This record gives sequence, C-alpha cells and structure tokens, in this order.
Amino acid sequence: MGGRELLGGRDLPFDPEAVGIDDADVLDLLEPAVREWWVEEFGEFVPQNGGFFTPPQKEAIPLIHEGEHALICAPTGSGKTQASFAAIINELFRRDRTEGLDNSVYCLYISPLKSLANDIHRNLEVPLDGITEKLGERGDDVEIRHAIRHGDTADSERQAMLEETPHILNTTPETLAILLNSPKFKEKLETVEYVIVDEIHSLAENKRGTHLSVSLERLEAMTAGSPTRIGCSATVEPLDGMAEFLVGQESPGGPPREYELVDARFVREFDVELTCPTDDLLYTPAETINDRFYEQLHDLIQEHTNTLVFTNTRSGAERVLHNLRERFAAYDESNSGCHHGSLSKDTRQSTEAALKAGEVDVVTTSTSLELGIDMPYLDLVVQVGSPKSVAALLQRVGRAGHQLGETVTGRVIALDRDELIECAVMLKKAEEGFVDRVFVPENAQDVAAQHVYGMAINGPRPEREVLSILRRAYPYRHYDAADFEQLCRYLTADYDGLEEKNVYAKIWRDTNDPPEGEHHYEDFPVGEELIGKRGRLARVIYMTNIGTIPDSFTCQVFTRGDDEWVGQLDEAYLDTLEPGDVFVLGGDRFEFRYRRGSNVYVDRTSARPTVPSWFSERLPLSYDLGREILAVQREILDRLEDGKSAVRVWLREFPIDENSARALARTFDEQVRYAGRESVSTDQRLVVEEERDREAYERHYYVHSNYGRRFNDGFSRLLAYRCARATNANVTVAVADHGFTLSMPLNRKVDVAGIVRDIDPDEARSDLRASLEGTDLLERYFRINATRSLLILKRYKGHEKSASQQQVNSDMLLGFARDLDDFAVIEETYREILEDKLDVAGIEAVLGEIQRGDLDVTTVRVDSPSPRAFGLATLMASDVVLAEDESAVLREFHRRVLEDIGHDGGDGSHREGVAESDGSAVTDRS
Repeated sequence: MGGRELLGGRDLPFDPEAVGIDDADVLDLLEPAVREWWVEEFGEFVPQNGGFFTPPQKEAIPLIHEGEHALICAPTGSGKTQASFAAIINELFRRDRTEGLDNSVYCLYISPLKSLANDIHRNLEVPLDGITEKLGERGDDVEIRHAIRHGDTADSERQAMLEETPHILNTTPETLAILLNSPKFKEKLETVEYVIVDEIHSLAENKRGTHLSVSLERLEAMTAGSPTRIGCSATVEPLDGMAEFLVGQESPGGPPREYELVDARFVREFDVELTCPTDDLLYTPAETINDRFYEQLHDLIQEHTNTLVFTNTRSGAERVLHNLRERFAAYDESNSGCHHGSLSKDTRQSTEAALKAGEVDVVTTSTSLELGIDMPYLDLVVQVGSPKSVAALLQRVGRAGHQLGETVTGRVIALDRDELIECAVMLKKAEEGFVDRVFVPENAQDVAAQHVYGMAINGPRPEREVLSILRRAYPYRHYDAADFEQLCRYLTADYDGLEEKNVYAKIWRDTNDPPEGEHHYEDFPVGEELIGKRGRLARVIYMTNIGTIPDSFTCQVFTRGDDEWVGQLDEAYLDTLEPGDVFVLGGDRFEFRYRRGSNVYVDRTSARPTVPSWFSERLPLSYDLGREILAVQREILDRLEDGKSAVRVWLREFPIDENSARALARTFDEQVRYAGRESVSTDQRLVVEEERDREAYERHYYVHSNYGRRFNDGFSRLLAYRCARATNANVTVAVADHGFTLSMPLNRKVDVAGIVRDIDPDEARSDLRASLEGTDLLERYFRINATRSLLILKRYKGHEKSASQQQVNSDMLLGFARDLDDFAVIEETYREILEDKLDVAGIEAVLGEIQRGDLDVTTVRVDSPSPRAFGLATLMASDVVLAEDESAVLREFHRRVLEDIGHDGGDGSHREGVAESDGSAVTDRS
C-alpha cells in the first residue's frame, strides 16, 4: 500500500479531533517567530474549529515537517496552499538562522497557470516579510528569497537569479523542463528539498502533467536526497491514483513511493441548487425564458457582493454580459466584466485585479477562472448550463465563500431540456461526495522523446539510467523495453529516407567499448550502453521547442471553383468534420469537402446542418457522470410505475427547483407512454431508436449512449465504419453527449443493435484505428505530435513556423511516415486519438458488459423521434439554422408524440415488446 488516508474521506463535516490532532501540537512545530506571526495573522479567521489552523493545515503541516510526501485535497479557501508552504518556510527560516542557506533553490512551486504562480508569489510576500521582521526584532539577520520564473520573465531577471538565486522558485512545468537543461541554472536545482504541485488534477489529465512527472524524476536523480512532494487539489478522484502520479516510483516496476493523503474535500457547507426559468422549455416563448433568466440572474447579483457567472462558451460569456448591461442600468464597465482566453492579457489581468479587490459586482467567464487567483469577496457562483462533470461543478462553485466556515453558494440554471437530467444528477452526486475520475495519459512517446533528448543533451548517459528515470514516472510505469526501442529508432533516425525529408538524428547510441587506442568515456564502465546528443545546435533546439501545449490556427474557408472567401473556422472544429458534413457559417450552410494546409474548401448547400457550431468549444460530459445518469434513469422508470407524481415527489429529494422536477417527470412520462419503458437507456440497457424519415428519404438510428461526447465520438466512428461496410452506403454521423445519430438512405437497412452486440471488445481498437484513415482528425493530431516529438521544429535558427506552416510540413510527412514500420510519432498519434480523445477504454468496457450479458441492447422503432431523442434529432433535422428554427422542429416532434399518446389513450397498451434470442427486445412504433 503506497499511501494512507488520514482524514476519514467523506464524513461530513470533518472533525479534526477525531484523528487526535491538536492546535498546540502543530504550533509547537513552528519556530517562535513563525508561530507568533501565524497566531497574529490567523487566530481569528478559523471559525470552523475555533483554533489557529484549518483542517487541511492541521493535518498537512506535521506531515511536511516530517518530510512525508502528501496529497492535500481541500476546497478553495481552506488554506491548503498555506498548509503546503508553512512547514517549508518554517524550516528555511530555522536553517538560515542557525547555519545559513546556500545561494540555490530549496523549494519549487509549480503551477499550471502563470496567473496562479503570480498570485502565489504576491501572497508569499506577506508571511516572508512578517516573519523576517519578527526575527529582525530578535536580532536575527535572515533572508528567504523568492522569485517567479516562467515564459513572461524578463531576460534580465533570469540572469539576476544566477547571481542571487531564490530559495523558493515559483514556476510552470514548461519552465522547469527548460531549467533542467540550463547549463548554469540546473546546478541551482541540486539543493531542492520540496516540490509543491498546485491544482495537480488539471495537469494530470493531459500531457503537461505527463511532462512534469518525468521532470520530477529527472530532478530526483539530480538531488542529493529525495525532495518532499506536495500536491494540492480542490476536487480530484481517485485520490490514491493522483497521489501515485505525484510521487512516482522508487524503482521501475516497484510500488509507488510512500505518501499520505489529506482528504478534507468536504469540510465546507454547500448551498447549490438547479433552477429552470420554466417547467416547459418547449412551449414557453424564447423571449419569456430569456426575460425570466436575466431577471433571476440580476436578482442574484444584487443579493450578493461579488458574483462569478460561468458559461460553457466564450461567446456565451460575452452575450450574458452584453445582455445584463443592455437590460439593467445597474451594470456598466465600472462594475462588470468578462474574462476568457481570447481576450487580451491586459484585459484579463485588469478583471482579475478587480475581482481580487472586490471592485466588481459581476464577471462572466467560460473556463478561464476555474483555477487561479484568490477572490476573497466572491460569494456567489452562477453556472449557466451544465459544466459537464461534478469535478468542474465543485471547482467552479468552490470559488465562492472563500473563507472556511462560509457557505459555498452556487446556482445552476438549465436552459436546455437535455441538460435537466444531467444537471439534476450532477448536483445530487456532488451532495453525496461523488467526484469524476481523472484519467492520466500513459506511455506518450512525444513527451518521452523530449525528455530522452534532454537527458542526452546533459549526457552522455547510460541507456539503463535514462529508461529507469522514464519508468519511475507514473505515466510510464508500464513502459517497456520495446517502447523504448521504438522511441530510440525514431530519435536516431534509423529509417531509410528520413534524412531526405530533412529529419535528422537527435541522439546517438553506442557501447562504451571502443577499439584500443580510441577514446572511451571514463565516467562509465566499459561495455555500458550509452546515449548522447547529436548536432551542435541540440541544446538550442531543445530549449526553444519543448512543451506540450499545441499551437493552433484559424482556417480560411473558401468555396470550391470560384475560391470565394466565406469566413474562418477554428482548426479544432475540423476534428468534428468529415467530407459531406454540413455546418453553418455566417448564417449560411456549407458542405465540407477537404482541407489543404490552413485552407478549407466547401460547397454551398441547402442541406441540413450535421455539426453544431459550438461543438469544438464545449466541454464533454464526463464518462463517470454519464454512467451515474443512466443509473438514475433506471430509478426514474421504477418510480414511474406509480405515476408521474411519484417521480416528481422523489425528485424533490434532489437539489432542484419545482420547475426542473416537473419538466423531468413530464419528459420521462411522455417517453414511456410514447415508446415504452424499454426506450430509455439505463445502466442495464443500451437503446437504439430507429426512425424512418420518409420526407427526407432517410433512416436515422438514435443511439442513446449516455457516456459523454468523447465516448460517443469514438463509438459513433466505430459503428459508422462497420455499418458502411455492411451496407455499402454513406453513413452520416452527428454526435452529442447523451448519444449520437447514424443516418443512411431509407432503402438501406442495417441491424445497428446486432452490430453492437457482435463487436468483440478486443477488435474495437483496431477497427477504430482503421476508421481514422484519411481524416482531418488524424492529420491534425499527427502535426501536433510531430511538433511535440521534434519531428517538425517550431523554431530553428531564429525562424518560427506558424501552426498553419507546421500543418503544411506535417501533411507532406504524414504519407511517408505512415509507411514506416513501427514509427513512434505515428503510433503516438493513434494512441492519443484513440485513448485520450475517443475514450477507447470506455468503449471496450461497455462492449465487455454487452458481451457478458450485463448490458442489454434494445431496438425501438418509431415514426417520429421520441422525447429523449429530440436533441439528437435536431442535429439531423432539416431547416435548423437559427434557434427559432430548432424550437419549431422540437415542437413539431412533440406534437407528433402528443398526437400518438392521445390516440393511445395514454396507457401505452398497444405497444408490443418482442423477445429476441439474446434477451434483448424490439419495440415497433412504426
């Protein structure tokens, strides 16, 4: 067992006395001047337990004092960052007073955001200055230096750090990787004894965290001892997995390093509720819904000091702020603002400063303020629409009520029918202490390429040592000799024709056993397998090209034939497009044909749109929350046996308002009355709803797979690939969080449910990989991975390639690279798409449940979409361009449902379930 949980997890509220921790014991660990400063500063601000320390501080400070690795999970405002620094500052002051400190770094603070690093840097000034002053009063001349270093740090400041080195250095993962290869500064890191990783969950789930985990192992190999690692997060699951990500392994293949868990995630009281402006989002006029929404939002803002409003898109954040200012005289530029990544740095920093000072009534944002600066005056968070995961909900709502003991107040406002069930379950699971899991990318060859290159530049170095450092990092714990051989084949350019493409070897591999009389490396035993760098510019190439955040660009859209420019698309949007897909741009419809470099070529069309314009910007529903929703849907069906009112009564146990409860009960009641109980997907049943659209001469299959958009993107590609082979027809796909649609000509029919049942989970990966051939998704991700792997250099000899220029180079290399045997960059491209973007593991798990008989697959046939398919159907419906068009289509779908229910008398008695040999059912509503 690598770790031990110390705080009793989800017992609400946390009782510090239950684990025998006393304020006096913690105070006794502190130096007199530190203790005096702490008591003066915090003695009156801890109402939860009437002492000097918050629960996470009381537990974490002794652990860090003892040099234990620790993961601290606690809400925003509970003092976890102070808990991390307190014991470190105490030790540094003690040592400087008694024996002095070297001119080097002792503590690294690593943040995912520059703004957060800046904020922590400012916040450190208060304790350091205060304690230094108290020691000065005692006659002790001490100085603990701290500084910040990231991409915005001036060259003069970086140079000054060599002369007068900070003892505490605030930095980012990318800058740490550069410092590890800095000829002069890397020596300053050999004294590091503490590493704090803040907001660790936001790093672990992507390749920035993968990169950092290897940097920490490289740092470990440089230092005399083993630096104490401290991770901080407000919302994370699983705790043990995240702690193991933090600490790595002592030896490859061995257990994780010992660690402790400080679990104080649930020490704060939450007042969170789902509201909806109406109990009927179909027929209430859009103007009425908007009026009620903005009136409610205005009232909430006026009742609170500072309000932060989260939307799911940047344009949504802009629109909400604009409408507030237009509708109410209470808001102008002096007391309201907007914050998102597309705004200028100056604008963002101005808004952040106003929030920190409590000088604004309201700020609207998308995701950019989920992490970052302290906002001590913020007392309300409003989430418009679903944040798509419990973790995101807690992270956002947790920004309010900054002081421990204050109730965290949050309101989620649903404006979409499909998000009602999603938000209701999300809030209920949050109340129960559920948090979605973080999934860590594994064996990423592009990140490994950067670090092996970096270690070779600092070398020569034994191969066994390089591989050992990689494998001690949690994301590479399953990395084996074959993976390393594949990587080294690429890095040594051991492929015919690679140099003709201007791709040269980055490292050499050799045995330290030269012929007699020739040079050998005296630092290593004869016979040792070594690696080293190739090329005089290796260090410059490494320092100017490493990192994992991909560049992106805007594509110019032209019509074919006349090359008329019609607008721009973010390249991420291309991930969702296949040739033949129809999208809306500037109010007109276009059919996607192909991309060349940064140019997209389209045809004008009157056909229905198949991909919504917001698709690439919104976060996907989490797989774990999707499964919880399916379980709740089964419970709703059980209670519906006693009538719609029984469902409504039960839903009142959820933190939702009456409008939401009524709307949900009505939707499921109409669903069952129209298409039967077996038309609702649950944790025990996957529903395929088949509609014959005779007007459009098409057959639609609505697959109600409520596992989130990542899963559905992958699963829909897999099914479309198999359906196309089975029918020899074009299959159109439209994807959402709660399912997806497959469409084909009406004269082509396929047993989609049968295809699902027949897919061997072991074949899913290879079929999904085959479905990616020739797609823009593959081309884009190859460019990203080629750049990360240094196959394509962003910067070289003073020249910089834009993302669009990188794409041109990538397109020329892709065909060549695809034909190479076991080429690391191609293999990583497929791995990232399949595992990180398309959730192949989730797909394999669901297919496994079907194969074992734990999940039935049911087909329901209808003449018109069922209520639970309305959202999927509007993605494929004719004439849906504007919001009012979508509302009209939804009302027409609903009119057909009501008409059918009326003919039926409301009891559903004419529907006939037909048992099939595999235990699934078909209901025919056609």
